[in-house]
Amino acid sequence: MAGYAQQFRQLDDVLSRNKAFWQFMPFAEKDSVWLQTHPEMCAWLNSLTEQQLEELNADSDQLVAALSCWIPDAAVLHQLSLCQPLASMDIDVPYGLNTGIPGRKWTQINAFNAALPRLQLPWLEWCAGKGHLGRILAATHDMPVTSLEWQQQLCVDGEASAKQLKLPIHFVQADAFDESSDTHIQSKQHAVALHACGDLHVSLLQRVVERQGAAVSVSPCCYHLIRSEIYQPLSHTAKHSTISLNKHDLRLPLQETVTAGKRIRRQRFLEVSFRLGFDSLQRHLLNNDEYLPVPNVHKALLNEGFVAFCLWAAEKKNIELRPNIDFEYWQQEGERRHGIIERMELVRQLFRRPLEMWLVLDRVCYLEQSNYDVSLGTFCDKPVTPRNILIHAERKDS
Repeated sequence: MAGYAQQFRQLDDVLSRNKAFWQFMPFAEKDSVWLQTHPEMCAWLNSLTEQQLEELNADSDQLVAALSCWIPDAAVLHQLSLCQPLASMDIDVPYGLNTGIPGRKWTQINAFNAALPRLQLPWLEWCAGKGHLGRILAATHDMPVTSLEWQQQLCVDGEASAKQLKLPIHFVQADAFDESSDTHIQSKQHAVALHACGDLHVSLLQRVVERQGAAVSVSPCCYHLIRSEIYQPLSHTAKHSTISLNKHDLRLPLQETVTAGKRIRRQRFLEVSFRLGFDSLQRHLLNNDEYLPVPNVHKALLNEGFVAFCLWAAEKKNIELRPNIDFEYWQQEGERRHGIIERMELVRQLFRRPLEMWLVLDRVCYLEQSNYDVSLGTFCDKPVTPRNILIHAERKDS
């Protein structure tokens, strides 16, 4: 226990010391938040070309080296957030199991299954969807699967597929948050959840602990999808932390930079710069220096230009646009802020995996304090899925 708890405390200490570099809302800022405290870093960030930005975003080692002179803890952060690959078994998967499953998802499911120990226990698939994971568990471990899913139609579709494939999978239509779902968690059982969002996988861990389940394996995802406004730590260790995380903070680990085509990058640039340009305009019109979010927009509207976007956004937010607005000026202002945000996000990139590890280690410490032996590692490479961390726990007296 000391190992994971110690790693959490070290990570917590470094993240706490460096809050100024990651715990803020870039979209709300009109200029870099570090202009006064780190002018040389800001000058360096402003000097970066688009290609250099792309290279630094894609290479964590290069990013650590570049930022270390202004953020002395950069290398320590990187080291504390490393997660070693788990042992993987070579499993013979029967033909036809992947019917109706997208290729990338099927790759994730195979990798997740290959990293699970063979405990010869019945399975509980939490938030099962159509039971895609349950298929491979039932077929390769020769044990029955109970697949719990909230949406009735997904249960119907999953049951039909399992019957066609002649697999021992039983679907249960139930709300994972409702107390009645507790009855499906048994002591002699291996519960699993692949990318169950936020409180859904947290709920599974808590229920398994309460019911003294023999084993549980989860790959966490979407940490911001929680029912409270502020993150509620699970472990005794995390409850002593001074870090308080809101839903915006919890999105940080999910903001992975991915390589996209020129068209998608252009569309992203238009949407972000248009939003920022309109935000600057509304601050001017309303004499209010607070960021104003607007709803999701149909991408086709972006092709109609900045003026059309502003008219749409103003209508959505009940703002009257004065005549003779210099829209070209505000569009340029949005583009200026876009460049600044990209550079602030580059610095925040350094803290994405460390913050995810902080959250993961909270879960690990919670399981350890609850009488479980825990292993932690990655089950696949990041290109397969950035959410590649697997927590596996087995009850000590099981």
